[in-house]
Amino acid sequence: MKKTALAAALLALFGAAPLFAQGTLFYLELQAVAAYSTAAEAIQLYSQTAEDVMQKPSFGFDFVQRLSGKTRDWGVLAIQARVAYNQEGDHRFEPQVYNAYFRLKAGFADIWAGHNRLALGLDYGLDSHAVLLMGPAMMSYGFDRDWGVGLQRDFSWGNAAASLTAGSGMPLYFKGNYLAALRVSGGVLARDNWSVGASLASGKVLDTMGNHLMSPDPLGFTAVAADATYLWRNLENRVEVLAGRKAEQDILFLFWRAGLNLLPEGRLKLEVQPFVMKTGGEWSSQLAGGVSYQVTADLAARSMIEYDHARKDARFVIQLYYYKGL
Repeated sequence: MKKTALAAALLALFGAAPLFAQGTLFYLELQAVAAYSTAAEAIQLYSQTAEDVMQKPSFGFDFVQRLSGKTRDWGVLAIQARVAYNQEGDHRFEPQVYNAYFRLKAGFADIWAGHNRLALGLDYGLDSHAVLLMGPAMMSYGFDRDWGVGLQRDFSWGNAAASLTAGSGMPLYFKGNYLAALRVSGGVLARDNWSVGASLASGKVLDTMGNHLMSPDPLGFTAVAADATYLWRNLENRVEVLAGRKAEQDILFLFWRAGLNLLPEGRLKLEVQPFVMKTGGEWSSQLAGGVSYQVTADLAARSMIEYDHARKDARFVIQLYYYKGL
């Protein structure tokens, strides 16, 4: 499964590039990651857990091909993948596919098929692919990206999006699993500096972590979520509230990320991220803080301190991330 996905991504990349020389973006990505866990009392070469994809020493690429006619762009092919090093487990090197989709600009809406973000919550517009702080979807309440189809349309007042995906996240499985999602938002963040969204989702999802299938049977999942983003001068605030049921248990999720941008062009960023969750009758929480510094246009240095109440673990993480256009 993993080899097939990576081979398809590489074939699409190198097969498409010679045919469409114009409108091509290609980036090289390299990252180094190390963490110290107080619970394990050890240095670990990953930011979260050994099974998760965020973040590990890795190398990869980001490829975007715009397809144009005489008067306008009519499609986009996007492939973003990396090979990560596993400190633990049987397979030392693991392929990870993030973006792998084709988007058609149909006029009435943009239609996509492949591996892309689903229409649920903050993660619809929040890219956690390169950073240390986890987005809401990385906390078992959704998927950062999923295999399937979707459509979206921008309006003067905001955005509407819908998706029908496999409900398995990074790997693709067919076990009767699916996830339908719908999100509507008001406000254009790039213009208004604010956005407020509401989402609905329902389906039968698989419990996966990265490329790993944690449970063989699909789990019932329904959720309603509200999210908001507000930018004011050099301050950023993002919040999300999600409630629903998963595996026949009530779930509640409260997420907040606050950021402060300093130095010219926001090269230095300070962030704090508390969140609490309830599954069944049990509450748990995490508190994380991060510092990011853009050393050069291509190189970023990041650090994070995170405390997980459930695991009684404090983690100290550092990352060097290199992203260079070729």
